[in-house]
Amino acid sequence: MRVAANRPSPSSAPLLLLLLVAVSFAAGLLLLLGSASPVVGAMAGHVLGGPHDVPGAANSAETDALARFAVVEHNKRENALLEFVRVVEAKEQVVAGTLHHLTFEALEAGKKKVYEAKVWIKPWLDFKELQEFRHAGDATTFTNADLGAKKGEHEPGWRDVPVHDPVVKDAANHAVKSIQEKSNSLFPYELLEIVRAKAEVVEDFAKFDILMKLKRGTKEEKFKAEVHKNLEGAFVLNQMQQEHDESSSQ
Repeated sequence: MRVAANRPSPSSAPLLLLLLVAVSFAAGLLLLLGSASPVVGAMAGHVLGGPHDVPGAANSAETDALARFAVVEHNKRENALLEFVRVVEAKEQVVAGTLHHLTFEALEAGKKKVYEAKVWIKPWLDFKELQEFRHAGDATTFTNADLGAKKGEHEPGWRDVPVHDPVVKDAANHAVKSIQEKSNSLFPYELLEIVRAKAEVVEDFAKFDILMKLKRGTKEEKFKAEVHKNLEGAFVLNQMQQEHDESSSQ
């Protein structure tokens, strides 16, 4: 008696073909992921991390170039005539590449304003794209140069200045350092936020009136400080006092 050999029925052939295709696709996908590990790692960073400050980035030639690129692209898209002035703040965020968060000043019809932009770059693809561009408010007439106190170039009186201005940040950091030196606390003071800032040029120095939110251990406190900056660029804490309100931690 002859025994028939086992062979797949005609109806099972398409299923076997699908299985073979699935296995081949999976093998190809693993190979692709292995060769694209830098991209995969960058995408993982996009999920896990947000924008972070980059020390010194605001004063770097690379960041200036990115901000200028943002202005040029915006001018092309909107038929505008903005003129780049300077970078105020720069942050980076890891995505599939790097997303640069830029805050900078630009002139519009001779008036200085603050803008925020996001520029996405992928170096391995020579890719650079403006993702976002928006007006963030009017800029102060004070700049890094004239906050050094140039007599006769500004009207007298206090005026509001951007809390993210580098010189304002320097004045706030000097105040925090001075407060720490006068404190007997074992916990160092940490600058959480500059809530408000004003500046005035008087004679041969500039004055800053700054309201800051500080952290000491688990406690948050608000301090108001007046900091002076002379023509040589030196900061001096003139006076300070703790502010008490309902939002301060007890």
